[in-house]
Amino acid sequence: MSFRIRAARDEDLQHLYEMAKLTGGGFTNLPPDKPALRAKLERSHAAFAREEDTLGDELFVLVLENVDTGEVRGTCQIFTQVGQHWPFYSYRVATLTKHSEALRRTFRAEILNLVNDLEGASEVGGLFLHPNERAGGLGLLLARSRYLFIRAHRRRFADRILAELRGVIDEAGGSPFWDGVAGRFFGMSFQEADEFNAIHGNQFIADLMPKHPVYTAMLPENARAVVGLPHPSGRAAMRMLEREGFHYENYVDIFDGGPTMTARTDQVATIRNARDARVAGVSDGGEPMLISTGRLDHFRVAMGRVRATEDGDVLLDPEAAGLLGVGAGDRVILVERD
Repeated sequence: MSFRIRAARDEDLQHLYEMAKLTGGGFTNLPPDKPALRAKLERSHAAFAREEDTLGDELFVLVLENVDTGEVRGTCQIFTQVGQHWPFYSYRVATLTKHSEALRRTFRAEILNLVNDLEGASEVGGLFLHPNERAGGLGLLLARSRYLFIRAHRRRFADRILAELRGVIDEAGGSPFWDGVAGRFFGMSFQEADEFNAIHGNQFIADLMPKHPVYTAMLPENARAVVGLPHPSGRAAMRMLEREGFHYENYVDIFDGGPTMTARTDQVATIRNARDARVAGVSDGGEPMLISTGRLDHFRVAMGRVRATEDGDVLLDPEAAGLLGVGAGDRVILVERD
C-alpha cells in the first residue's frame, strides 16, 4: 500500500480545498475557503519550523499521500493547546435537582452550562478521508498518526486531550441544535455561523451568547434529541476514539451539539503502547504495525510489516522502509495495528 502520512506543504492547498468541499458542512477545521486553509498551512509551517520542545499555541497539519500518484487523499490536524488566542467554549450537560415537600415530588432538569473547562487541552481534529479511499485501514492510519506524532513530540502537548465530533446535520445542511439554541440569539443560520467560525474564530460567541444556563426542556424536541449525538458518519470515529481511551464526559459542541471526547494524553492507547526500535534492515513478512519515524517536518507514518531480530532490533518490509525513507541504523516508533 503506497500511502504515508507526512507534514502538509503549500502545494497541498488545492487538494485540501477539494476535500473541504466534500465535507458537507459542520466541519469547522476544514473550511472550503482557500484563504482560511492557506492560513492554516502557514500556521502549521511555523509550528513545524519551531524546534524548541515546549508547549505553545500551535497547529500541525498532516496529510495522507499516495506516493505513487502524488495525490493527497486525506488530512488530519493537531492543536497543541486550545483556548489561548480566544476562549474555547463548550456546553456542559448537567442535571439540576429540586424537591417539593408540598407536592412530595423530586424534579430533575437537564441544563446546558456554557463553560471553558477544556481550555488548555490539546486537540486532535480535522480528520477527513476522501470517500474513494475509505477502505484498507487508511482512516485508522490517519487517526492514529496523530497520537504517534504526539508521542514523538510529547513535551509540546498538554496532559489532557480532546476530540470534537461533528453533531447531527439535517438533509438541508442545517443543525437542529443550533436552530434550537444559539440560532435564536445570533440571527444567522448554522451554515453562516459555521463558515464564520471556521474563518474568523468563535470570539463572536463570547460577544453574543447568553451566559445563563439553558434548560433543555425549553428546546424543541428535534434539538433535545441530538444533544451529545455524533453525525451518523462520525459513529465509526467515535468508536475509534473510545478504543483509544477517550470518554464522553457531557461536554458538547456549542454549534451543533456534537459530543466532545476527552482523555489523559499519556493514557491514549496508541501513545501508551507504542515503543521505540532500531532498524536492522529490510525483510519480507512479519507482524502488521503502524510505523513512524522522524521529527517535525520530517515526520512520516506508514503501515507495514515488522519482524524482530534476536538482538531486539527490527526488520521492516521493503515497501514500508521505502515509504518512510529509513534503513539500517535508523530509529522508528512502532505500535500494533489493531
